[in-house]
Amino acid sequence: MKARELKELGAEELAQRIRENSQELRNLRLKRNTGTGVEKPLRMRMLRREVARMLTVKREREAGK
Repeated sequence: MKARELKELGAEELAQRIRENSQELRNLRLKRNTGTGVEKPLRMRMLRREVARMLTVKREREAGK
């Protein structure tokens, strides 16, 4: 999801997506570290970057107030 699309989301929906993606990233990291393997390792990179984008948008909103 692009930053422009994230800026259009409401604060609660943005927070919900941050929680969901962070949880999924944690689960993938756990699978990788326990040795069970991850089907799509590229998904971890995508999630990490998406969470960073969302947190940036959230912090921009807080700084703008």
